[in-house]
Amino acid sequence: MLTRRNYSDLIPSSQITSESIYSERRFLMKLTASAVALAGSPLFAALSYEREKSDGGLELTSYDQITTYNNFYEFSTDKEAPARLAKNFKIKPWTLSIGGEVQKKVTLDIDQLLKLIPAQERIYRFRCVEGWSMVVPWVGIPLASVLKYVGLTSKSKYVEFQTLFDPKQFPAQRQTFGTISFPYREGLRIDEAMNPLTLLAVGLYGKELLPQNGAPIRLVIPWKYGFKSIKSIVSITLHQSQTHSTWNEMAPKEYGFFANVNPTVDHPRWSQARERPLGHFFKQDTLMFNGYEREVAHMYKNIDLKKFF
Repeated sequence: MLTRRNYSDLIPSSQITSESIYSERRFLMKLTASAVALAGSPLFAALSYEREKSDGGLELTSYDQITTYNNFYEFSTDKEAPARLAKNFKIKPWTLSIGGEVQKKVTLDIDQLLKLIPAQERIYRFRCVEGWSMVVPWVGIPLASVLKYVGLTSKSKYVEFQTLFDPKQFPAQRQTFGTISFPYREGLRIDEAMNPLTLLAVGLYGKELLPQNGAPIRLVIPWKYGFKSIKSIVSITLHQSQTHSTWNEMAPKEYGFFANVNPTVDHPRWSQARERPLGHFFKQDTLMFNGYEREVAHMYKNIDLKKFF
């Protein structure tokens, strides 16, 4: 079953890019024979469409912009190239392994995962560390639900994610890009991973996730800069100590492990105080924690966010 969790009340309409094709909004419908339906079409068997007014007059970044302007260095450093280079990327079969400091180590394919945990729609801001932003209607499952399924232990302090390593499908993995070391890895503290906002996305705009957006499964952490939202995940591993974070290890003075959106802490080479929404000419003020301060600030109340950025 796909349920809808509307976080759009946190996003003023003045900060959201228009999207005409999304006038057909989703609404929740009950599934009959849930397991059978999910097996046939894991993500979208429960979706139906109905014309209605958008919530609070909200309009989102266009599907075209979201799917053609992408940072995915496994394909290319050019933002328009991933959509072209990912056309033949194979997302099935695909398995996700979960292990480390957990009670139950598992390996699941996407269909199995979606049978276990119902998908939800989440409308989130997305802020890139480079200074551009968008608003995306993701479809996914809460990471907390996945971690509860495998069971945490007293040693489950950090979570590490790893992207697929497949040079045949990822052309940049056959090359040397600066000092980047593939496969790409990212990490979260356990409280960040268990936060209700943290999502494992499998779709957007009511459609399956495209390869250039991180298909078939990617991380979405809306209060952090986009490089933390690792794509095409093949493994999730729980650890007792702080885990790897590719960009943080490459350039620790430029990319912090936490990478929380913070307009008061500039990147060494540019300001983070303002951002340019895709499709807009003018910039807008960047919000603390990307507008999710109420939901996440408590996790950092005893941390110097300028030192631990």
